[in-house]
Amino acid sequence: MIRTGKARHSRHGGSGGHGPLTLIPMIDMLMILVVYLLVHSADTEILSNSRNISIPYSVSDQKPRPATVVTVTRDMLYVNGEAIVSVADVGSTAEPVVEPLRAALGRESAGLLPGTDAQREVTVMAEKSLPYAVLRKIVASCSAADYTKVSLAVVEREQALVAQSGA
Repeated sequence: MIRTGKARHSRHGGSGGHGPLTLIPMIDMLMILVVYLLVHSADTEILSNSRNISIPYSVSDQKPRPATVVTVTRDMLYVNGEAIVSVADVGSTAEPVVEPLRAALGRESAGLLPGTDAQREVTVMAEKSLPYAVLRKIVASCSAADYTKVSLAVVEREQALVAQSGA
């Protein structure tokens, strides 16, 4: 017997379509994805690395705090993205304090309250091939500008292990 129309579709248990689209499982998956991304994106602070600096590796578990950033490339020294002095000038001077850097750091901290040490922090992002004498002058200049905490930016341990294994 040949069935046509409504009788044919009722035999298969439907009205001819695939049934209503269930959105609940898809919404659940999107909610899990959003929560995962929120939890893992707020975990670290990412410092800008716009000048192709090769940062040294570390095994420290401490996370960086917001601070003034001194970036040292092979050619130039920057404070919060503003070019200050060339690395060649820093290396050639006999003075232990780099005066242009000290003045720039003084301008950065001018808006802070006199007794607040929390904001008197500086993070130095330096090329790992930078000579120690230049790095010592940069740290001395930060100290001369009354910055109480000087941190050196490094690559986290997990990333360091991956880079060493060549993966």
